[in-house]
Amino acid sequence: MHRVFSRRTGDCRCWEIETQPDLPPPPPPSRANGREVGLGAMRSFFAARRVRLWAKGQTFGWQSFIEDEDVKAMLQGSNMQKIKSNSWMKSRFYKLQDDCQTVWYDSQKILKSARSQIFSLNDIQEVRPGHQSEGMQRYAMEIPTDRCFTIIFKGRKKNLDLVASDAKEARHWIEGLSKLKKKESSMNKRERLDQWFQIYLQKADVDKDNKMTLDEVKHFMKMMNIEVDHMYAKELFKKCDRTKDGTIQGKEVEEFYKLLTEREEITTIFEAYSNKDHLMNVEKLTEFLRKEQRENVTQEYAAKLIKSYEVNEEAKHNLLMTKDGFLFFLMSPEGAIFNPEHSKVYQDMTKPLNQYYISSSHNTYLTKDQLEGPSSTEAYISALTRGCRCVELDCWDGKNGEPVIYHGHTFTSKILFQDVINVIKNYAFKTSPYPLILSLENHCSIEQQNVMAHHMKTILGDMLLTRTIDGKVPTNFPSPEQLKGKILIKGKRLNRLEDDQNDENDEVSDEDEAAEMEEDEEQQKSKEKNKKVKLSKELSDLVIYCKSVHFNGFEDAMKNQVFYEMSSFVENKFNKLVYESATPFIQYNSRQLSRIYPNGLRTDSSNYSPINMWNAGCQIVALNFQTPGEEMDIYQGRFRDNGFAGYNLKPTYLREKNPTFDPKNLQKGVWLNQKKLYVMVISAQQLPKSNMAKPSSVVDPLVTVEVYGVKEDNDQKVTAHISNNGFNPMWNTTFQFNVSVPELAIVRFLVQDYDASSRNDFIGQFSLSFTSLKLGYRHIHLQSVNGDPLLSASLFVHIMVE
Repeated sequence: MHRVFSRRTGDCRCWEIETQPDLPPPPPPSRANGREVGLGAMRSFFAARRVRLWAKGQTFGWQSFIEDEDVKAMLQGSNMQKIKSNSWMKSRFYKLQDDCQTVWYDSQKILKSARSQIFSLNDIQEVRPGHQSEGMQRYAMEIPTDRCFTIIFKGRKKNLDLVASDAKEARHWIEGLSKLKKKESSMNKRERLDQWFQIYLQKADVDKDNKMTLDEVKHFMKMMNIEVDHMYAKELFKKCDRTKDGTIQGKEVEEFYKLLTEREEITTIFEAYSNKDHLMNVEKLTEFLRKEQRENVTQEYAAKLIKSYEVNEEAKHNLLMTKDGFLFFLMSPEGAIFNPEHSKVYQDMTKPLNQYYISSSHNTYLTKDQLEGPSSTEAYISALTRGCRCVELDCWDGKNGEPVIYHGHTFTSKILFQDVINVIKNYAFKTSPYPLILSLENHCSIEQQNVMAHHMKTILGDMLLTRTIDGKVPTNFPSPEQLKGKILIKGKRLNRLEDDQNDENDEVSDEDEAAEMEEDEEQQKSKEKNKKVKLSKELSDLVIYCKSVHFNGFEDAMKNQVFYEMSSFVENKFNKLVYESATPFIQYNSRQLSRIYPNGLRTDSSNYSPINMWNAGCQIVALNFQTPGEEMDIYQGRFRDNGFAGYNLKPTYLREKNPTFDPKNLQKGVWLNQKKLYVMVISAQQLPKSNMAKPSSVVDPLVTVEVYGVKEDNDQKVTAHISNNGFNPMWNTTFQFNVSVPELAIVRFLVQDYDASSRNDFIGQFSLSFTSLKLGYRHIHLQSVNGDPLLSASLFVHIMVE
C-alpha cells in the first residue's frame, strides 16, 4: 500500500509518496559534465531584469516590437470605420497602448465606462483579413478587400468589423496584432507572471518617478489580487527599504518582487533533490521523476528536460538545473496534469465508426437561446474549431428559391444554407482531419431540397461522401481513418443501400425534433406514424452511412434494421429507455449509431450532462456548444483526450458484439478496475478577479474537485476558502476518491470566489479524463467559462492513484 504523509517545512507542507514497487531501479549515477557551477552564477535574472528595467523607466519583453513598423503604426493609432449594418458605419479611433497588450478605442456612448473602451490581446481569438466574417460579407462587399479586416473575440463577444483608410493601414493592424498574439502565445507561465508584475508596477507608480511608497505598494498588491493588512505591508516594505528614505527603487524593488513571488512549496520540493549549492543534477532530476512523478524515464530524458527548460546558460551547459529552471519545467506541458501524449491522436482510429464517442453539436447555428437568439455562420466556425465532428443544419424554405437555416416556428434569425456550406468547406478539417457528419433536419420542399443537394455537391466537391468507400454494399461501418477528410450526410433516405435504385421522389416518415415537447408518448408515436414528408431523390442519395429511421423498440431494431440505420432520442426518452433497459440500449449502440439531443423545453439553450449517455455507449451526444457551463466543461474534458480529434474510442466492454455491461448494476466484469484517487490541492497562482467591474475587489478562492462517471463514482470534495488572496493562495488539503470504472470517469477541478451571502462566482476550471491524469506534482492550467486558457492562472496539486 502506498501511503501519503506530510512533512512540514516552515509554513509550507511537502507531500511524499512511497515509490511503487513495480518500477525498475534507477540507472546508476554518472558524473556531471564540466566544472561545477556555483550558486551565484546559477540564478535566473529574467524576473529581476524586468523589474530593474521598470526602475529605469524602460519596458522589457516587448521592446523589440516597439521598433516594428506595424506596431509603431498601432501605437500612433488609426481612425477606422466600424461596421455593424448597412446603415451603421461610423468612424472610431483605435490605439495600441504602451503596454503592447491592450487596445483603446473611443466610444460615442455617454455612459460607456473607461474600462469598457479597452480590449486586450488575450480577448482576441484571431484576426481575419478581407471579407472573411459574416458581417463583412453582408455589409462591406463593395469596399476593397485589402482595406477590410475583422477581429474575432473569444466567447460571446461580438466580432469587430473594421475598414481602414487604405490597404497599408489595414496591413499594419492585421500584421501587428498577429505578431503580438504570436509573441504572447510563445511566453511561458513565468514570463507571463513577470510581465503581469511589470504592468501593475507601472500602474501603481502613480507619480511616475520609478519609486514606490508604502501606499503605492499596498495599491500594487491589491491590483495583484492580494489583500494584506497594513502591518504586513509595512513589514514587507521596511524589509526592502535599505536606504530608509520611505521609498523602494532599483534593487530594492527586485527584492520586493522576489519576496512576493517566492513559491515556498516549489522551494521545498527542489531542496529535497538539490545539492548544497542549490543545484539539481541529471541523476537527482531522474530520481525526482521516478519517485515523485511516477515516470519510468532515463537519464537521457532528464538531460533533455534540462536543455529545454533551464534558463541559465552555464547551468544548462553543465546539465544542471536551478530552481527557476525547475519551476519552468513544472509549469510546462511535461509538468502539467494532462498527459501530453494524449494531446495528439494516439488511439486506434481503424475501428468501425460506431465504436467511438463523436463530438456533436445541437442547433449549431444558434449563438444564444432557442426562441429569439441570432443564427450565425460564426457558430459553425466556433464549433468546428473546438473539434466538433457532427453539426446540425435545421433547413427550411427560404426566399428566391434559396433554403435557409434557423430554429423553425421561432423568432431566431435566418442564415442561408449556401453560406453555411461554404463555411463548412473552409473549416471542416482545420482542427481535426477525421470525418464530419452533417445532421440534416429537413423541412424543405422538393425544389429547395434539390437546391440543398446541388450546393453540397458543388461547394464541397470531393469532400462530400456520395457512395460507399469501395462502391459495394457495406456490411459494417468504415473507420474514422478510412473516412479522413470526408463529409457524411445524416438524414432520411428513400431506400436502403442494398435495394434497387429509386428513380423518383417519394414520402418518408418525419420525426420533427423542433416539435418534440413534453407530449404524451402515445400522442408522439401516433403523430410520427402518420406524418409524412416528401423527400428529394437528389438529397436522399447523399445519405450513405447515417440513415435516420424511426425507433420502434430495441427488438424491432435488432430484427429489422441494418447497421447504418440510426435513431435520435430526446434526452427524456433516453432516460426512460435506459432506466427500463440499459443493457439492450448498450447492445443497440454496439451495432448502430444513436444520437441524443436536448429537450425542446430547454429554450435557454441549457445542456444536460452527457455522462449517462456515454455510460450507455451512445456515440452522438449533442450539446448546445454556445452555452458554457459544467456540462460543456465535462464534454470538452472527454474530447481533450486523443488530441481533440472529435473521436474517442469507447471502452472494450461497450464495443464487444454482445455487451453485458450495465452502468446501474455493476457486477463482476472487465470494467471493474477499482482505484483510489488521492488529490492534494496545494496552491494556486495568479487567479483572475471574478468581478472585473470592481477593480478594488480581491477574491476569496476555494477549490472543488469533482469526479463524474458511473453512479458509484460520482463525488465531489471542497476546500476551505482563502480570504483575500487570488495571487498565491495555499490550501495543502488532501481528498480521496474511490473510482470503480476509471475508463468512464471525468475529473473536474473548479476554482470559485467564495461568497457567504450568494452563489460563488466562477474563476476557472479544467476537466480531463481519468485515464489522462499524470501522477505526482502537477500544475493545472485553468480555463475560462468559455473554455479558453486563462494564460497565467493555475493550480498546483499532487496526484496519486492506487
